[in-house]
Amino acid sequence: MSTSTHSTCTFTFTADDGTELAYHVQGEGEPLICLPGGAMRASAYLGDLGGLSAGRRLILLDLRGTGDSAVPADPSTYRVDHQVADVEALRIHLGLDGVDLLAHSAAGNLALLYTAAHPRRVRRLAMITPTCWAVDLTESPEARLADVRRRGGSEPYDTAIAAYERALAALAAGEVPAEADWAAAMPLAYGRWDGEARAHAALSPVQKNAEASAAFAGPGAFDPPATRAALGRFAGEVLVLAGELDSNPSPALAARLAQLFARGVVDVQRGGGHFPWLDGAPWFAARVERFLATGA
Repeated sequence: MSTSTHSTCTFTFTADDGTELAYHVQGEGEPLICLPGGAMRASAYLGDLGGLSAGRRLILLDLRGTGDSAVPADPSTYRVDHQVADVEALRIHLGLDGVDLLAHSAAGNLALLYTAAHPRRVRRLAMITPTCWAVDLTESPEARLADVRRRGGSEPYDTAIAAYERALAALAAGEVPAEADWAAAMPLAYGRWDGEARAHAALSPVQKNAEASAAFAGPGAFDPPATRAALGRFAGEVLVLAGELDSNPSPALAARLAQLFARGVVDVQRGGGHFPWLDGAPWFAARVERFLATGA
């Protein structure tokens, strides 16, 4: 079934375990399946990806338990490796032999696992500021702090850096960071802390499923050696796009991810943060569209 709001249409399909999942369609042209991060944040935060919908039909999936998708009967299926079947069910529902796939942030792990499991179904893979737990590539706390400290010297960044330091110290001590510290650190996730960025950040708590987020990368979710080996055999083109100002991943870590693929390329958006389509929409949309059209 479908419902329509302005230029976005919402459709549903049924996952293998009977959970009803929703996806939103924007734009015209070749389809591009888009997987949101968060982890487990409703796809609405992606917007139209900086105008990418002008040349592509964006298929924005609400992962189970987020947005317009139903909460599953079994919460263990929030773990990312279980959600690989949801992406495959969407491909089958759409009637596509092969897909172009875009993944943001934590959904980079879902895209990596899907590509490893179904390599012949992925034509081109665009990974936008991805986290890479699935292949055991992570930033150390020291490296992340070194990256963000380069933005110090003025507000709101000095306050944000101090909050980020407290949050990472809590994690290192095995404690749960204070929500106030994560909120205060949010300017570091954006290239510009303007009204658009503040409004975007304010929606995160209401768009994210906290229970699902906690389970997303739970024990048993990843087998990095097997995933790395499978991705090394993947024949399709891969773009890893990093933000110059992002610390997770840094441009250096993004380059290491791209090197895992036979046909991987990395690019860095100048002035971009973790949500680069907000920091330079024309450049972002043009760069991703060029990759999808040519593989370069």
